[in-house]
Amino acid sequence: MEKVDVLVIGSGFGGSVMACRLAEKGSKVIVLERGRRWLPSDYPSVSQKNWLWDEGEPEKQNGWIDFRYFGDMSVAMGAGVGGGSLIYANVSIEATPETFDAGWPEAISYQTLKPHYDAAGVMMNVQTLPDNQWTPRTKLMKEAAEALGDGHRFRMVDQAVTFNPDWSSDMDADPYDYKHSKSWVNAQGKQQGTCTHCGNCDLGCPVQAKNTLDLNYLAAAETAGAEIRPLHHVRTILPLAGGGYEVRARDLDGQCWQVFRADKVIVAAGSVGSTELLLRCRDQYRTLPKLSSRLGDNWTCNGDFATPASYEDRLISPTRGPTISSAIDYLDGSDGGARYFVEDGGIPDVLGNWLEGMGKSSIIARTRLGDAMLRYGDKSDPFANIMPWFGQAMDEPGGRFYLGRRWYWPWKKTTLKLDWDYRKAEKAVQGLADRHLALTKATGGDPTTPATWSLFKDLVTPHPLGGCNMADTVEQGVVDYRGEVFNYPNLFVIDGAMVPKSLGLNPSRTILALAEFSASQMS
Repeated sequence: MEKVDVLVIGSGFGGSVMACRLAEKGSKVIVLERGRRWLPSDYPSVSQKNWLWDEGEPEKQNGWIDFRYFGDMSVAMGAGVGGGSLIYANVSIEATPETFDAGWPEAISYQTLKPHYDAAGVMMNVQTLPDNQWTPRTKLMKEAAEALGDGHRFRMVDQAVTFNPDWSSDMDADPYDYKHSKSWVNAQGKQQGTCTHCGNCDLGCPVQAKNTLDLNYLAAAETAGAEIRPLHHVRTILPLAGGGYEVRARDLDGQCWQVFRADKVIVAAGSVGSTELLLRCRDQYRTLPKLSSRLGDNWTCNGDFATPASYEDRLISPTRGPTISSAIDYLDGSDGGARYFVEDGGIPDVLGNWLEGMGKSSIIARTRLGDAMLRYGDKSDPFANIMPWFGQAMDEPGGRFYLGRRWYWPWKKTTLKLDWDYRKAEKAVQGLADRHLALTKATGGDPTTPATWSLFKDLVTPHPLGGCNMADTVEQGVVDYRGEVFNYPNLFVIDGAMVPKSLGLNPSRTILALAEFSASQMS
């Protein structure tokens, strides 16, 4: 059994901040992360393996993406040291000030969070895409906004990416080659590179131009003395009579149990992970029976939606460039009350990455086949004429997580389930979908609304929010304005699970700011 001051469960946008700031204050901190510590050579975009995480058998399959299917709703999550920063699209932007006008604890406002938004921006080294590096998608976005008379709504978005202002798509016969990345050392002493527009942001940036949390907040935490334990899957939290908590975790590598005792526990396993852990502690293991009856409620998908559009005579090349570079902002509700944020979308060339990786293998590298694979990997552009319109919408919280029963164990609550009412998202998401169609038609494209939405009202989200919502009272939510769990002193939830409403845009910077604020309130 190990004794620590602070035990952090998860290393994503909430957990990384808490580990960093509390270690800097002198606390002995251990971070338990269920996933691996990834190196660039291990990224799926490079190794072509270990793509998926299996929550049912994490000892056997602990890959890059945890994809959960809940019927009408599916959720994509990162698994590894750095959490969601491993798979997110780099966008690091503030929520609108109006977002905080209602639905939040009284102590939380935009003005309260503003200095913490700023601190997060410095740590993540946010930048916008240089003017000389606009992608065809960026230019199409601006053109589309102007065609609809909404040019004033177009904006570039802050990204946690390091760009080289001297890079250009015209600089070389193969400008996307990794050799064009310039090495640099960040403020936390980690070596990184600059962006070459290779398009692999979501699968692991091979040159480490993407400023993932393992390269900044977690690096600073380790410098301050925090210890990160990968492949440790927490199963229970038990309050101790004398104060503090006992936490049991499964060591997935050693395949054994480990027990920790901590004065303070930070649950930061993400909207799905944190909610599931606390539900199991309340309803299955009954170690935290006094958790709020609102646990699992008020969940939102943040209105994520994508519409593919084809352009017969226009080169888009969405497999090149940062995943997202710009936005058209309709969050003011001027579209019949629907509030949403349109973004350009990039997609990695998985086939090209695979062929390039195979072409470099020691077995076939010197063969004609290997040469052909390398050439295809360098030149492939399978979606050359496709524009993936992305975006998020400010939907109403329409989801509730709970533990259900398996048919073969009807007396045990063992399976995480989600009740999701699509009607709570329909107005906002349909507004976004219709706007995608209008933008496409205004620029001569042929749009296609996915049948999964038009026919079945099914969605996929990489931005789940809620489940352990912050509120002013235990009757309204699960945690207070600092993230402390009602009825359990020194137990906190600090991640997307605490966000009480949809933001209508990428949430990572807001989660960072909330975590920075919470850390500032702790001794």
